[in-house]
Amino acid sequence: MGSGWTVVVSDHEYADLDIEEATLSALDHPVRLLAAQCRSERELAAAAADADAVLNQYCPIGAETLAAMRRCRVISRYGVGFDTVDVAAATAHGICVTNVPDYCVDEVSDHALALLLSSARRVAALDAQVRRGLWDYKVGQPMGRLRGRVLGLIGFGRMARALAAKVAPLQLRVLAHDPLVPAEAMLQAGVEPAALDDLARTADFVSVHTPLSPATRGLVGARLLGLMKPTAVLINTARGPVVDEDALVAALRAGRIGGAALDVLAREPPAPDHPLLAMPQVILTPHVAWYSEESEAELRRRAAEHVALVLRGERPPHLVNPEVWGRGARG
Repeated sequence: MGSGWTVVVSDHEYADLDIEEATLSALDHPVRLLAAQCRSERELAAAAADADAVLNQYCPIGAETLAAMRRCRVISRYGVGFDTVDVAAATAHGICVTNVPDYCVDEVSDHALALLLSSARRVAALDAQVRRGLWDYKVGQPMGRLRGRVLGLIGFGRMARALAAKVAPLQLRVLAHDPLVPAEAMLQAGVEPAALDDLARTADFVSVHTPLSPATRGLVGARLLGLMKPTAVLINTARGPVVDEDALVAALRAGRIGGAALDVLAREPPAPDHPLLAMPQVILTPHVAWYSEESEAELRRRAAEHVALVLRGERPPHLVNPEVWGRGARG
């Protein structure tokens, strides 16, 4: 299309792309925005072969697909995580990878707090019993007082820090484990640094806030679950594969932990016969922790802004592979 640019949206679940179109219209070149709605790498390789940029939600982008993107200069992720993209391969091809790591801090920390409170007060189970005609507080037994109990945070990034601040008025003791965060920073935030095993043994609520990586995949597995209290609740608003679901199901069935509250699963949506769906001590929500009307609009605008910046030759603020920029990204 002459001097214009082509931006392919690999996949999305929004009602329209008006926000992206408005953001990209500010460029001084004409832009063609194409919604490909790909469900496979093969589809994306064909759709984005001549794209200058890709906006990506869920469709995986591996090495072969990246090699087929002859003109692509940037892949902009709709989200915090970037595990859908083979970053090493993108870097080898000189393609910038960006994310939006801070768009839903309020929403995710609010949701983790809601899951914690719902678990502590047995809200979902009590609601289900009332709807079945049973009006009896004993359904919630045993139920302990929240004040003085221990919250353990696996990962201490933006979401975990926000959650720690929000639980402070509840007078919980908060432990955190994150090998990338200095102990001094945790102490300044009012939480106690802890080894992972000690956190698992001590916490009444273990909340997962770590990104998905080879090091964290299956991190919460049989060994760690085996260290937790039989009354403890596992909360996950991060990434499903951080938790070994087979090990979690086994721990719940054996009563080795008290419950789980999960916004993310290894496979989304779960199969209709997934055992977690039949467990009354488990709360499940449909990967919604990130969502509010405001956060969705912010995510879409900022992801499109990253595309616009790279196409203009300007460095985006959240560059996952900064070494690409240092040696000169595709231009």
